[in-house]
Amino acid sequence: MKFDMIVIGGGLVGASLVAALKDSGLKIALIEPHESMPLPRDESWDSRVYAISPGSAAFLQKLGVWQRMEAERVAPVYEMAVFGDDNSARINFSAYEIGIPELAFIAENRQLQTAVWEVLKSSNENIQILCPAKCTALVWQESHVDVQLADGSQLQAALVVGADGVNSWVRKQAEIDVKQHAYNQIGVVANFSAELPHRHIAHQWFRRDGVLALLPLPDKRVSMVWSTSEAQAEILRNLPAEELCRRVEQAASHTLGALQLITPPVGFPLNFVHVGKLVKPRLVLIGDAAHGIHPLAGQGVNLGLRDTRELAAVLSARGLQTDCGDFMLLRRYELARKEDILALELVTDNLQKLFNNSNPTLARLRNLGLEITNRLPLIKNQLMQHALN
Repeated sequence: MKFDMIVIGGGLVGASLVAALKDSGLKIALIEPHESMPLPRDESWDSRVYAISPGSAAFLQKLGVWQRMEAERVAPVYEMAVFGDDNSARINFSAYEIGIPELAFIAENRQLQTAVWEVLKSSNENIQILCPAKCTALVWQESHVDVQLADGSQLQAALVVGADGVNSWVRKQAEIDVKQHAYNQIGVVANFSAELPHRHIAHQWFRRDGVLALLPLPDKRVSMVWSTSEAQAEILRNLPAEELCRRVEQAASHTLGALQLITPPVGFPLNFVHVGKLVKPRLVLIGDAAHGIHPLAGQGVNLGLRDTRELAAVLSARGLQTDCGDFMLLRRYELARKEDILALELVTDNLQKLFNNSNPTLARLRNLGLEITNRLPLIKNQLMQHALN
């Protein structure tokens, strides 16, 4: 089978790209190795949530994805309170201060995933979904890429898009250089119900044992992301539910009162990944396949969705260029995305190193930096504006 474009990886970023190009006239295949799961018909909550920026929400709205979400399971963020490790230094961000309705939306991964796949399944005949299906080989030719599947099927495409995550198989097949290092930290995630209302404020504590965030969910629920050492993460994941609640309450300075566990804690390793090239002839990388950053800024998925928006815009505006895999066309995408990606890589990596350091002099400086920034509205607004895209 021949296609104009094959997207490998059907997560939120990869599937959103296909949705963005469904009316572009391109014949597209989406290959996803994991079978899609229907939403559970109960009151359970997904332990994995995303902080979706207003810019990303507007993009998903344009695709017809956002309006398919269950509104009662999405929580807006009106303010963000960030604390240093001495509990006196802090910085506050407010949507009201810069004249916007909200800073972000907290949404479950499975809700987003289901919504974007519903859009794809209602698309025209130019979109073909191969799921579950696994790629076993990629062979680059001058005019196309040969794609072999595990069931023996042979596909061809003018362009292959790698959207298959931080450990991208596509990236390895293309022999693209990667600089990476492990943070030796685990992101522990769990959901809780809280005694006190969160008032749609996202709280974050830069602690000496890691970064703790409590993100607002609907009603009095919150989602925890605690990026901490591997040893501490192991302890947290094995604590009895009541003891884990008490530990999180204490770490959060009892800001939301007593907590009750909704979903058991799970963990994922944290790594920094810098990709040398985003494009090669007939290849593009997007999402976590193109970059891996620390979750302390909550911008990972938004960075990937900005990749999707830019690539979709470049391919949709290709004019008389009939070859969507043309290298000079792909370079437009790479040049447009490099600055944004590099900036977030540097900020998140350096912040992680700054706060994951026991040097008392650095501790004083970083806490002082929070206080100074909090008193400078211009700098605060610049930080917020970047995160809103």
